[in-house]
Amino acid sequence: MITSDEFKQEVLEWAEKIGVKVKEIHLRKMKKKWASCSSKGRLTFDVSLLKEQPDIRHEVIVHEVLHLRYHNHGKLFNLMIKTYLGK
Repeated sequence: MITSDEFKQEVLEWAEKIGVKVKEIHLRKMKKKWASCSSKGRLTFDVSLLKEQPDIRHEVIVHEVLHLRYHNHGKLFNLMIKTYLGK
């Protein structure tokens, strides 16, 4: 398990790699999904991610951070997921 500060640092590191700015990072209990991204640059993650293995955390983080640049799940978005995660 990692701390919320460590998790937020991971998010900021991925945002730097991807070349986007994150305005806010929040952790809270979410019922139906692991994360969300607002159009204003606010990323919200489920606290259960703190208990997940790094590969799962990174997959969720990269997915949401990429939404700051690509707002849908189009071809370019999916290509970038594969590029950053090697999937």
